[in-house]
Amino acid sequence: MFVILLILGMGYGLATNDHIEWSIIGQYFANGAVLQGLWVTLQMTVLAMILGLLLAVVLAVMRISNSRVLSGISWAYVFFFRSIPMIVLLIFVGNIGLFIKEIVIGIPFTDIVFFEVATKNFMSPFIASVLSLVLVASAYMAEIVRGGLLAVNQGQRQAAKALGLNGAQTLQRIVLPQALRVIVPPLGNELVNTIKATALVSVIAGGDLLTIVQSISGVNYKVIEMLLVATIWYILVIGLWSIAQYFIERRTAER
Repeated sequence: MFVILLILGMGYGLATNDHIEWSIIGQYFANGAVLQGLWVTLQMTVLAMILGLLLAVVLAVMRISNSRVLSGISWAYVFFFRSIPMIVLLIFVGNIGLFIKEIVIGIPFTDIVFFEVATKNFMSPFIASVLSLVLVASAYMAEIVRGGLLAVNQGQRQAAKALGLNGAQTLQRIVLPQALRVIVPPLGNELVNTIKATALVSVIAGGDLLTIVQSISGVNYKVIEMLLVATIWYILVIGLWSIAQYFIERRTAER
């Protein structure tokens, strides 16, 4: 009750504040540029979650494998990218062209090259933003997936082995479906964190929602009003996702 009253009080205070021009908020709330920034934010979030989750599954399987080399590589990756502040990684990746002039993919120690491009032409702010989000999100989600895999009783794996299933089949048909009950709730929370983390890409002008409202406020000098436009959109998006997450978790629990 206290929290509800506090929120209502804050809302009333903002609504009745003479220094906030709500007409400006209404004017820019559905502005084309703002909606484009919102679309970029959603694109970054979806790409980061999909690519990050695929990488996280690989990292989690590596971490629980019997190979010390694979387990060590996974541990080092997770430790490294969980240790770096997101804003530092964004600035670093966004300026990677300063010390890596070309991106080359080929066979090492040979002249065979499959792909070669100048870093400044390839590493756009959008790609740098998505790459940074993927690296960090995958590190966190790898631990979520690993926890889910370890939550499945070891006897399930032994039973699958007795039925003649190999490791990949056991993971796909037995372990992962059961691990979903444990994995889904924290993954939903990670998506919320990723939506909010997209705001940080404004430091490299990633074209996201915050980047756009800040650029508009630089012209009309309505800083607070434009920040409120972004805030309302973040609340709406996360609110819609929270509703969807509730039904997804309920559906997963019933399986």
